[in-house]
Amino acid sequence: MMPRRFSIALLVLSGLAFAGSAFLYASDKPAATGPVLMLALVLLALAFRGFAQLKGFSYTVWILAAVTVAMFYPTYFFTVGDFQLKKLIVPFVQLTMFGMGSHMSFDDFKGVVKMPKGVLIGIGCHFMVMPLVGFSLSHLFDFEPEIAGGVILIGCVSSAMASNVMSYLSGANLALAVTIGACSTILSPFITPFLMKWLGGQYVEIDIAHMMIDITNMIIIPIVAGFIFNLFYFGNETRRARTVQLLAFAGIILVTNLVMMVVTMADGMGFLMALLTSTFWFYLLPMVSAMLLRNAKNINRPMIESSLSFIAMLGIVINTVIITASGRDNLLQVGGLLIITCLLHNLIGLSVGYFTALLFGLPERDRRTIAFEVGMQNGGVATGLALQMGKVATLGLASAIFGPLQNVTGSALANWFRKRPTGENAAPEFPVPSESQNVPASLFSGERSV
Repeated sequence: MMPRRFSIALLVLSGLAFAGSAFLYASDKPAATGPVLMLALVLLALAFRGFAQLKGFSYTVWILAAVTVAMFYPTYFFTVGDFQLKKLIVPFVQLTMFGMGSHMSFDDFKGVVKMPKGVLIGIGCHFMVMPLVGFSLSHLFDFEPEIAGGVILIGCVSSAMASNVMSYLSGANLALAVTIGACSTILSPFITPFLMKWLGGQYVEIDIAHMMIDITNMIIIPIVAGFIFNLFYFGNETRRARTVQLLAFAGIILVTNLVMMVVTMADGMGFLMALLTSTFWFYLLPMVSAMLLRNAKNINRPMIESSLSFIAMLGIVINTVIITASGRDNLLQVGGLLIITCLLHNLIGLSVGYFTALLFGLPERDRRTIAFEVGMQNGGVATGLALQMGKVATLGLASAIFGPLQNVTGSALANWFRKRPTGENAAPEFPVPSESQNVPASLFSGERSV
């Protein structure tokens, strides 16, 4: 952490830069406003690193700085040469999901048996409350069809991995958070498309089969790759268990490609090439990489976790910039109202999740967990689906706003929770970190904001 005096100085300079950008904007000098506003945000992000209570918001400010660049200079984020930058969106979502899978095992699903009531309430609320709230808000504010569809879409996807971080920080039930998040993620290919067809079909055309395949390719297959990496890097399973899991993972990849062949009406050669490609990237490569890294002398688990965390966070920034640049004109028209909509969507989800758990008599730690699991959404998957539907500039705008916004509200709520006792005599299964401690990188490896 940087010296406090230096952070205060940066904070003052940031304030002056904000004042300068406001003056330039009022003077009708947009060309000069952009660089000064970007400087103000960069200084603010650096300043936050020097304050324990504000350090968690630094990443969100970096995203705001990146969004500012995209708003003022959108043409730089369309293509590089002949390569369209929006093609990076899905690979970065897949990398994020791979990071999630690499820190998961079948033990994460044992909570379904150990805590069935909390898991069922969490998953039920998540897939009922957020879609219906998104649908209601899109009607209330009367957005144009594709913008409204994006609001519903962010409500229909699985919960964000950042919810695990918030549960950790707030002293909630982290084991329950991991189980709910894992289950909602695995269920999303089967639930999200039907919810979108039911609630969002009037705004955008929804092909249920294609959306199921898209979600499977973005979530399930990369998570399978992460499971394989975990299996060979940590090597805690017996040979028989490893063989059974590998056969199961191979079966998932095979079935996914068979379904894809039927849905896309591909020929035999197309199916074979797709199967070989999936097998290489999501089966063989994770296996070989894990074995090589396990035997590498200068590489350890914290280094791998940090790398995955960095890639996930970088991917979120890049995806947000690309979406913002693509939808800049739409954002200028509905940006303020869309921010209010996303804020209400998030806050209602957090509140309903908490009070539903209270209504069903769950303990305080579980209430906090379900609040975060219900109110925080996987914006990366929503963005990827918008891209696959060819509407990232409209359908993807709500997810681009919702992601960074939920980091701010989630962090604020987690800090508010942690200052209040849970009312339980037993110590939390996972201790709440002090101001000076860092959250384990493995919690961030899945997704920081989406």
